[in-house]
Amino acid sequence: MVAIKDQFYMRLALEEAWKYQLLTYPNPAVGAAVVDSSGAVLGLNAHKEAGSAHAEVLAIRDAYTALTSDRALCATEDSEFLHRELPKRAKNLFSSSTLYVTLEPCSHEGKTPACSRLIAELGFKRVVIGVPDPNGLASGGAKMLQKAGIEVSVGVQKKRCEELIEPFKKWMGGRFLFFKLAQTLNGVIDGGTVSSEESRRWVHAVRGKIDTLLIGGGTVRADRPLLDGRLTGTKAPDVAVLTEKPDTIERDIPLFGVEGRSVEFIDYRGALNLKGFVMVEGGSGMFEALKNEIDWMVLFVAPFVKAGMGYNGAQSFELLHQSSCGGDAILWLRAKNGR
Repeated sequence: MVAIKDQFYMRLALEEAWKYQLLTYPNPAVGAAVVDSSGAVLGLNAHKEAGSAHAEVLAIRDAYTALTSDRALCATEDSEFLHRELPKRAKNLFSSSTLYVTLEPCSHEGKTPACSRLIAELGFKRVVIGVPDPNGLASGGAKMLQKAGIEVSVGVQKKRCEELIEPFKKWMGGRFLFFKLAQTLNGVIDGGTVSSEESRRWVHAVRGKIDTLLIGGGTVRADRPLLDGRLTGTKAPDVAVLTEKPDTIERDIPLFGVEGRSVEFIDYRGALNLKGFVMVEGGSGMFEALKNEIDWMVLFVAPFVKAGMGYNGAQSFELLHQSSCGGDAILWLRAKNGR
């Protein structure tokens, strides 16, 4: 039986990781916590962006800062620097501590050094892992830690940790397709801006990560959108427009004028053949056309009601996670009868 305390600390790590869900692409979302022998949380952090320090490293950095008067590391997320400096500075500081991490620490040298090697060098007493790494290139960290004499437990909050990395696993299998939708409390989606600026900033940040933004021709004609990442200064995504009548779409619509972006027109079969990380934005027609292809829906619910139109059609979802953003609720939903 898994100890209640392990469940609790892993939930903390999970909550932290969900704050950066989809923003870490092409890496999975990961959270970590460092806990001392008395049960105090010394460090809690998450992986934020591919190429930057992993969750374990940031949590250890925060724990080191909390335990010492040394502030030289607290402001950096430079992975190479932290991997080099933490063993020199921390020495045996964590010999009685436990590290909780939602995903098995990596064992390979990629864009960042191997986290499992750092953890072994620091001599943690125990490491608790949510799920093994599904990426064969990076897996093997648990065995490396055990060989270093560290007690390792795997499978704590397994179901929730599996859900956390589902976008990554589906992407590795060829494609992860999610539908982004914003609505009011009574389900209205039209009539101008619905979600908060902070929620829109999140959407713009995710647009800068995805491989393709898929949108319906009807929405392009009606809304004449730009669909860029201006609120966060991120690159504008490549766009695929689902339409049977591309000649009826005016080319002076702002989305066509974004430098460095490709725009293609595709039919339904073309939409099914899209690969990679795909975000869908659109109306009822788009949802109805793709409802059996949707992996997840990310639903923003603004805290007000107004008159207007909502979605038609039927689809069942499972609630995976809920959080808030700028006063809006965010519901992370898995399609029950999708792919």
